[in-house]
Amino acid sequence: MTAKTAARVVPPADPCCFVVFGASGDLTHRLLVPALYNLAAAGHLPDAFSIVGVARAEMTTAAFCEGLRKALDRFATRPVDPAVVDRLLSCVSYVSGGPEEPGSFDRLRDRLEVIEAQRGTRGNRLYYLATPPTAFVPIARALGAAGMAREEKGAWRRLIVEKPFGTDLASAQALNRALLDMFEEHQIFRIDHYLGKETVQNILVLRFANGLFEPIWNRDHIDHVQITVAETLAVGRRGKFYDATGALRDMVPNHLFQLLALTAMEPPSRFDATAVRRAKAAVLDEIQVESTTEALRRSVRGQYAAGRVGDTEVPAYRATADVAPDSTTETYVALGLEIDNWRWAGVPFFLRTGKALGRRVSEVAIKFKQAPFAMFRHMPIEHLAENFLTVRIAPEEGISLQFNAKVPGPSIAIDGVNMTFQYRDYFDAAPSTGYETLIYDCMIGDAILFQRADGVEAGWRAVQPFLDAWREAGADGLCVYDAGSEGPQEAHDLVGNHGRRWRPIR
Repeated sequence: MTAKTAARVVPPADPCCFVVFGASGDLTHRLLVPALYNLAAAGHLPDAFSIVGVARAEMTTAAFCEGLRKALDRFATRPVDPAVVDRLLSCVSYVSGGPEEPGSFDRLRDRLEVIEAQRGTRGNRLYYLATPPTAFVPIARALGAAGMAREEKGAWRRLIVEKPFGTDLASAQALNRALLDMFEEHQIFRIDHYLGKETVQNILVLRFANGLFEPIWNRDHIDHVQITVAETLAVGRRGKFYDATGALRDMVPNHLFQLLALTAMEPPSRFDATAVRRAKAAVLDEIQVESTTEALRRSVRGQYAAGRVGDTEVPAYRATADVAPDSTTETYVALGLEIDNWRWAGVPFFLRTGKALGRRVSEVAIKFKQAPFAMFRHMPIEHLAENFLTVRIAPEEGISLQFNAKVPGPSIAIDGVNMTFQYRDYFDAAPSTGYETLIYDCMIGDAILFQRADGVEAGWRAVQPFLDAWREAGADGLCVYDAGSEGPQEAHDLVGNHGRRWRPIR
């Protein structure tokens, strides 16, 4: 099949100044700069554009640019064109400072006004908080105190906040309140890089742009849904962060719940940010876990022991640097959830995510109910394939449909077959970081792929009973699984108790 490119012409983004706080950090060099380069190479950045890096370290603009050039050589997702690099770096400036330094944000404001006049960016500013979460509120407050959050004279001001957005319901609510003291909701873009992946966005198109799926997207036809984000990577050098976070906080309220919301949301009244985000928040609010006792019954948490992932020996999680030797932090989570509404009543949603598993797989698998077998009652049921529609997000993006077909020959024999669509086979798309779409959408003010305050809080509200139950239980109920396996046996039992089984991680 001949590869196709997208027919839609994408205009350049609005003139703006892209201000990165934490500009000397890993996120800026590994993901943001390659993403900006890809946008520049595709012609999606405006001519009136500037990048201003802000960090505590004293550094010249020339030294900062040299660091960005080296980052592109190392982390670019496609061949680097020196002319594009030179054009991008020509609009870069660096300012040292931090919210704890008196007057530093007044100096930043004055510097931005000079740069904006030189570059013609019309006063539009995109503030990107590529910083640890502890810096979110101080930076937002400093921007507000310096008058840099106000939108005036037709100029927009937008704030991009990275995850984690809180560590529980109370902290997420407090963070929302603090940010909303300085910025309006329409100015805040809570980013989840998972939503920059093409196949994640394609869930909306699959459901709502095809007449054959939405009529059967309900409890009458769907048996259950499985959402899997399996990682082969162990915790590695992130022991200090991970031991204070765990798999549930790290993955479920954001990545997995975003996939669940896109899969289960009601059709929005129109395709805009207000309607889509309202529908996503509503379905997350309908996840029902009434007590910590029920949370324990609906969940499995595990921690990896020593094992082998591929050809790599992986030490036990508790042997990882900066991890407590008696840690009860989970590296694996499986949940069995139900959504309390008309469309999904009685349909279980099984979610799982884990570190140091046998293969890297991210997918949403929708299992349709089996057809009545009256015609084929003589056929062994186990020989009939299950009808799965699977949206594969990683390692290869695509969609597959599993169904039964007759085996060629004079007798009636049935076997399962797969109809598969893969992005790389059909669309000629250059490799990306996943941030390109999200940054571009921020620049044009399209918030469809970003969480609103109520959506963030709805996710944490659903997760909170599990956090409370596991904190009370301590080490009781913490399962152990070998690195390189598919996770603890108890996770298979969780699904098996509902008469279902996990799809193999393969």
